[in-house]
Amino acid sequence: MSDRPDMPTHPTADEALREEALIEDEGKQPIFNLPGVLTATVALLGAIYLVDAYLLPDLWREWLLVTFAFIPLRYLYPFAEEGMRQIWTPVTYSLMHGSFQHLGFNVLWLLAFGAPVVRRIGTARYLLFWIFSAAASAFFHAGLNWGEQTVLIGASGVISALMGAACRFAFPRHGGYDRTFGHLYPRQSIVGALMNRTVAVFVGLWFAGNILIAVGLPLLDTGSDAIAWDAHIGGFLFGYLLFGLFDRVR
Repeated sequence: MSDRPDMPTHPTADEALREEALIEDEGKQPIFNLPGVLTATVALLGAIYLVDAYLLPDLWREWLLVTFAFIPLRYLYPFAEEGMRQIWTPVTYSLMHGSFQHLGFNVLWLLAFGAPVVRRIGTARYLLFWIFSAAASAFFHAGLNWGEQTVLIGASGVISALMGAACRFAFPRHGGYDRTFGHLYPRQSIVGALMNRTVAVFVGLWFAGNILIAVGLPLLDTGSDAIAWDAHIGGFLFGYLLFGLFDRVR
């Protein structure tokens, strides 16, 4: 009786994607190999905070806040009075931070969830995603605080949108979150992504945390006066539901 050779084993789809990524990134260290536009984003956020916090006198800081922060009350006045501030503040507020803790917390989450999204959609789409998700977060906040003199600053709405976007592709079927090679996985449908147990648990915990913040139980001190949980939810819904509009055909 002759010996039968071992049958070859075929890699799963996730394993094949990992092998492709490893070949593509051979000789690199992906953990530290951040997309250039993401590094530039962190540098810009840091520079704006340092100038605002340490270089500007109080009068200029107040002008900067009034001119570039998002304030729902602004939209009760006609455009002739407020001018272009009604146009740019739904985006520029996302570049400002109230404290070093606020900035540091947002940068950590930006690096964690921004990297796979940028690698997947590229620089131009990432910039558009930032603009539209910032505006979506701001106006979701304004819808619940219409006419109020709340002052919204910080990139957390955009980062929430990046989290929502990552839920559509960066969580492999076998579990976990793949920050390094997740951009290679196929995009899941809105309903299909929630069939992934890891995504379902992550989304459930994320919404539960923001609901606790909404009822007055902050889970983490980010150094800001109040946490804009409504802007977080608006951003997450934008990223999760509309990510397909920014995703490239693969």
